[in-house]
Amino acid sequence: MKAVVCGAGIAGLALAQRLDALGWEVVVLEKAPGPRTQGYMIDFFGPGYDAAEAMGLLPRLREQGYAVREAAYLDTRGRRRAGLDYEQFARAVGGRLFSIMRPDLERVLRESLSTDVDLRFGTSPTAVDHAPGAVHVTLDDGDTLAADLLVGADGIHSTVRRLAFGPEPRYLRQLGFHTAAFVLDDPALHAEVGDRFALTDTVDRQMGFYGLRDGRLAAFAVHRTDDPALPDDPRAAVRRAYGTLGWAVPRALAQLPPASEIYYDQVAQSVVPGWTRGRVTLLGDACYAVSLLAGQGASLAVAGAYLLARQLAEADTVADALARYESLWHPTTAHRQHVARRTARWFLPAGRPQLLLRRLALKAAALPGATRHLATTLTGDPTTVVTPDPPPR
Repeated sequence: MKAVVCGAGIAGLALAQRLDALGWEVVVLEKAPGPRTQGYMIDFFGPGYDAAEAMGLLPRLREQGYAVREAAYLDTRGRRRAGLDYEQFARAVGGRLFSIMRPDLERVLRESLSTDVDLRFGTSPTAVDHAPGAVHVTLDDGDTLAADLLVGADGIHSTVRRLAFGPEPRYLRQLGFHTAAFVLDDPALHAEVGDRFALTDTVDRQMGFYGLRDGRLAAFAVHRTDDPALPDDPRAAVRRAYGTLGWAVPRALAQLPPASEIYYDQVAQSVVPGWTRGRVTLLGDACYAVSLLAGQGASLAVAGAYLLARQLAEADTVADALARYESLWHPTTAHRQHVARRTARWFLPAGRPQLLLRRLALKAAALPGATRHLATTLTGDPTTVVTPDPPPR
């Protein structure tokens, strides 16, 4: 059996690893010229944690992860106004949580691939054609691949989804935010941030920082906007959106890297009624992006890849496997999308009343039993969908 996986991000790499382990021939296509270095820190927990453990990747991932003491909200003078104790939160989820930079997570997944996986950078599909029992993929270099399965794991702006399912606007739900991330050098701020996520305690726009082990700082920013269109110059857009913030933000903006080194995107969810067309299916952000408001995008990407591979190993036909994958996984991802929309006003308050309420909520979270309730709200109900693999068929 042969699979073409479009996208060498978290979902695509995780699926390639699983299918290769199950004896499939796997080709991975990635339009970027090489591994991407842009990205932000993510909290990795939930079903993806279970899947990574079953895949044998957990020791290496935890080795690359960061121990975060708290998420601290600071005013314009750098004074702490509220916070969330990460150690307490980790205990509430049984210690099954770590923080990791997105590029580091992708690197661990990439390093887990065997040499049998054909990983092609700088390559993208231009056409998808269905045939009896197969799918044909035309590439931008003129090559054509015939496969038993094409998987679009190429993110919220999926090329496979556009080619096989229709135009992008049909499937995106804009949430009214833009986000950016970049890396800078500031030893003094690195020391001040320490082992915290340090975020501005602000409305409508927010920037946060966390220290990296190489001595640099990673900056993460999000702001409200009514215009979903991406700017031509993300560097100028970041300056314009966050120029009025205080504390360390002016120092960070003074060190903005070139636009090519800034991650900048919409905050949106992908809502696809059906994830499969013939021998083409979607995975990860291409079909169930929950957005950064939910905090489990990477976890759901790994878990979804693990689940899809397992169905392909167990089912009698590819069609049965794809139907089973969607029926099992769609309810979980739809629920996480709902939670993200419901909590958006707390993620980034739209006014001072919501800001004050968030401070009170974070203080209440420190009370006995409250952290576990918060953890359940953020992680969702436990899922039994991800379980150890049976022997291959």
